[in-house]
Amino acid sequence: MLRQSVVMMMLTISVMGAMPLTQSLKLTAGNWGASFEGENKETVTNLQFYFHDTLSGRNPSAVRVAEPVDKSKLSMTQFGAILMADDPLTETSDPKSKMVGRAQGLYGSSCQQEIGLLMAMSYSFTDGPYNGSSFALVGKNSAMNPVREMPIVGGTGLFRMARGYALAKTYWFDPTTGDAIVGYNVTLVH
Repeated sequence: MLRQSVVMMMLTISVMGAMPLTQSLKLTAGNWGASFEGENKETVTNLQFYFHDTLSGRNPSAVRVAEPVDKSKLSMTQFGAILMADDPLTETSDPKSKMVGRAQGLYGSSCQQEIGLLMAMSYSFTDGPYNGSSFALVGKNSAMNPVREMPIVGGTGLFRMARGYALAKTYWFDPTTGDAIVGYNVTLVH
């Protein structure tokens, strides 16, 4: 009995020793994405891109589709306003940089005491190995915080069954128009 235990322990130690201690690179997408295979054979993907939300001009990428009936109750937080978006995602903060996808969905002002948005968006990619794949973000965006963390709740294509989080940081904001460029750093497990 003792001998079987020692043999099992040695076998377990040798199997554990044979496991790689580092992740292996699986995919890369230029300067904005990389996927690694983790120890448990799930893939971890890190993406960094910029979200361009334009409310002004002749061709806005986000439009207001609903607001409170009593507009006198609209506060600084715009509580009750809902916008539909089809925002470009680019590799850098420059709006003319390479487009890597689009963020499509809606967001609404859901807070009365702060500028906070409930976001329900699909981030779909059109570039590199992630072309045709998307992830879904649903959660609160406390827009005035320097860095906001939001949950990833699913995905399609290479990101099927994804979970994870997105860190958003405002790169540029025009308070007159509401236009913004937001940097996203996303970690997906799929």
